[in-house]
Amino acid sequence: MHIDLNCDMGEIPEQIADGTQESLMPSITSVNIACGGHAGDENTMKATIEQARRWNLAIGAHPGYPDRENFGRRSLNLPLEEIERTVFEQVRALAQAASSSAAELVHVKPHGMLYNDAVNRPELARAIARGVARFSRDLVLVGLAGSPMLEAFRDAGFRAAAESFADRRYEADGTLRSRNFDDALIRDPEQAAEQALRIARGEGATAVSGSKLELRADTICIHGDTPGAPGIAAAVARKLRQNGVLLRPLAGGGRTPAGSRIP
Repeated sequence: MHIDLNCDMGEIPEQIADGTQESLMPSITSVNIACGGHAGDENTMKATIEQARRWNLAIGAHPGYPDRENFGRRSLNLPLEEIERTVFEQVRALAQAASSSAAELVHVKPHGMLYNDAVNRPELARAIARGVARFSRDLVLVGLAGSPMLEAFRDAGFRAAAESFADRRYEADGTLRSRNFDDALIRDPEQAAEQALRIARGEGATAVSGSKLELRADTICIHGDTPGAPGIAAAVARKLRQNGVLLRPLAGGGRTPAGSRIP
């Protein structure tokens, strides 16, 4: 068995500066870097890329609604053309930062409410895919396991990676429990580790209603801004490795070496 373990990063400058962010990196295999929509700027992107390179992690873009005030966790009723444009611009911004470090982009994972809105809105997922395609069709698009957004990504000609979450609870329909509920996050490291192991084994997760969910995933996420995230990530990685699960990043990616032309 093998699986990718990813983390959303580059979102909190203080955690970049004080070492909290990098302390997560020994436990994971991929990073999704905020690229100017909900969070992030040129400095945080470059700093996170350099940290990720030290740990040989796969680098991906994490575009969100352009809504820094609400950290991209509020729905915005934007025209699909605007979604396409902002996704392209955010992916390009990270690619430019990566190029200066001779790094490579592997994947794109939408952030927050843009991700959640696209789960059951294929037209929104297609707009995200068109935005990424304006940069490269070689990148892997990450979406919620079992959701229509994955089919929309594949129909657009992309390789799609199914994602599940170690530190989030699920509703009975397989969607993520809203952060408006106090129990949306799994803060206990061992509970998160157990859920991750069940997902990696193909046994799925348990919804808040008690029903069993069959979640087939290529990658498992831990949120970098979850309280106690370094401890959660370490527990998840340890549990997976102790049970024979190989941690390895998603394969593929569009190369952006130094000196290459960024569209």
